[in-house]
Amino acid sequence: MGAVGLSFGSPTSGQGFDVTTTVNEIVANLQAVETPWKTQLTALTSKDTTLTSLGTQLSTLSTDLQNLTDFSGTMADKTGSSSDTNVLSLTSASSAAVAGTHTIEVQNLAQTSSAASDAVSATDTLTGGITFEVGSGDWQTVNVGDDSTAATLAGLSSAINNANLGVTASVLTNADGTARLSLVSQTSGSAGQITIANSTNRPGSPTTLADSTTPDTNTGLGLATIQTGLDATMTVDGVPNITSASNTVTTAIPGVTFQLLSTGTASSDGTPETVQVVIDNDTTSIETAINQFVTDYNTAMTAINAQEGKDSSGNPEPLYGTSVLAQLQEGLESAVSSSFGSNTINSLIALGITANAAADGTISLDADTLSSALNSSFDQVVSLFQDTGSFGSTFTNTLNGLGNSSADGGAISLALSEDSSQETTLNDNVTKQDALIATQTTSLTTELNAANETLQEIPEQIQEVSEMYSAVTGYDNNSNG
Repeated sequence: MGAVGLSFGSPTSGQGFDVTTTVNEIVANLQAVETPWKTQLTALTSKDTTLTSLGTQLSTLSTDLQNLTDFSGTMADKTGSSSDTNVLSLTSASSAAVAGTHTIEVQNLAQTSSAASDAVSATDTLTGGITFEVGSGDWQTVNVGDDSTAATLAGLSSAINNANLGVTASVLTNADGTARLSLVSQTSGSAGQITIANSTNRPGSPTTLADSTTPDTNTGLGLATIQTGLDATMTVDGVPNITSASNTVTTAIPGVTFQLLSTGTASSDGTPETVQVVIDNDTTSIETAINQFVTDYNTAMTAINAQEGKDSSGNPEPLYGTSVLAQLQEGLESAVSSSFGSNTINSLIALGITANAAADGTISLDADTLSSALNSSFDQVVSLFQDTGSFGSTFTNTLNGLGNSSADGGAISLALSEDSSQETTLNDNVTKQDALIATQTTSLTTELNAANETLQEIPEQIQEVSEMYSAVTGYDNNSNG
């Protein structure tokens, strides 16, 4: 700490001195104690920023790897194709699907049951009601005018829909202006069959719908089923009578959803057309995922390597010479270069992933080698990433041990924790010193203001002494005579 001197000028001038400047000079010396602490804090902040950034990059790499090690992840994705998309269109193949070829013959498509009435004038007044059942459900009756609706086709349609009876009612208008009541089952296939009550199937409560404006010749206004509810029927891999209530089939092949569009073209002897459905492993998505892993690995390794040098100002990077930097480099390089087991595909090298010639820890991917491995040894590629003790689990453990997860005691997490402890101590030191400075600033200002007032009073005191001297001696100190 440098010495601070008080410059009073002439003690008898009465001008005193600059209290504020003097206090500031003293405070500056006290604040100099904080300089090394704040310098350390700045360095630690830069280090923390770098560690956090590297932790984020390792987290991204961990996500890439999880996509490959997860049993329901990219490795499980499937694609599929149909030999005749006019008969059968493949919709999706989930991770539950197994790669292979299936044969399907479509005997008939699923149908949704419907019913319709005779044509009447849309404004005619109706009487009575309709009684129907859907599948094996209860008989339901809706009378015209129910729910305070008009006794017309539109009113009856509205009443049916408001009652939520398992059908959708609508009014269909013909070209001549007449209209029909239409009922369409909300359940496809045979389970949604609409049955209209009549004197035969329900003699005690048949449909009594009638047109009181223009009487119709048919009982119940001719309301009857016009399309039967049918299940789709097919033969799958030689197994006959596989049925589906919908033409969107989800259960015939595990994990596969396909749409039935037609029965196809039968052979001359009437045999239905056979369609081949091929389910394949989605190697394209896997190649994309592995390529992303390589890209993100190189991004992380390049950022780590950059800490070995100096910044644009010539100062060492925040992690230069630290043990955590060495841990990151050695851990990643060791993990990607190891071999596992006795399979042909027992390392990343077998997938075409090799160290770059620059020997900086980065890697490169040969797309042809990867494609060949996936096509010839798919199960071994899956094992490399998903078997216990193989690359996937080992590298996952490595990333956990290096990253910013406190639960796994990652190297970055521990380094951040250590820095935090130092930062707490340094900040406490700065806080205490600031409090001391504030106290001394107040005290010094008070004391120096008092001293300054004393200096400013000296000329007046000298004058008083001089006047007293003159009075006693009769000698005038200010006289020139």
